[in-house]
Amino acid sequence: MGQHNWTRDELVLMCDAVAANEWRAFRAHQDEAASLSKIMRLLSNVPEVERDETFRSPQSIQRKSYDLVTSRSTYTGAPTKGGELTRQVVAEYEANAGKIHAEAQALRAVASDTDDSRHAPDEDLDDIGAPEGRASLAAHYRRERNGKLRAAKIAHVLATGGRIDCDVCGFDFGAEYGELGEGFIEVHHILPLSVSGETLTRLEDLALLCSNCHRMIHRARPWLTPGELKVRRTAT
Repeated sequence: MGQHNWTRDELVLMCDAVAANEWRAFRAHQDEAASLSKIMRLLSNVPEVERDETFRSPQSIQRKSYDLVTSRSTYTGAPTKGGELTRQVVAEYEANAGKIHAEAQALRAVASDTDDSRHAPDEDLDDIGAPEGRASLAAHYRRERNGKLRAAKIAHVLATGGRIDCDVCGFDFGAEYGELGEGFIEVHHILPLSVSGETLTRLEDLALLCSNCHRMIHRARPWLTPGELKVRRTAT
């Protein structure tokens, strides 16, 4: 088993947690270390076959938390060898704690996403159709309509300075309808389940779409990506 570098997402989660712990490192036996370990393993793209019992274990959470603590600009002791990305995330937190916290909250929402209770109405399935079959489209829609995923995507867009408007045509419900439309947008899972199979949805897998563009994406067979639909729209 090789060493796997910590990703920015993992470090954002760790930094936010360490900051909430008043910049004290975690101990491996603490509940928070076990919780973070579970989230890291859930979010990780590292294949199961490449992991061993030490991969993002509570012990590794303890070690990385010390790296974060000693990377603070106000830390006066000897720093650990946490790496450049660790120092960069801590510096980002010191410059804009709210942004890092929002990103961490969004990542936690994705990790805890187990709500599969929102089903697409039959009329939506009949009207749009699906190249991979009705069951796959129903599953796709349940994921798109999942409240946690939608909230996580919108929180991340806002935290990174983006606008809540359509990724294809730029339509802004708030600008058009005022208070009634403020914050409204549809969230689309870009890759069909028939292609991805059962997988963990990450924020970069989601697109913000107005209702019209969302319909047009699903109307095409096979489904278009937001980029492909944008090309078709501008070509007419």
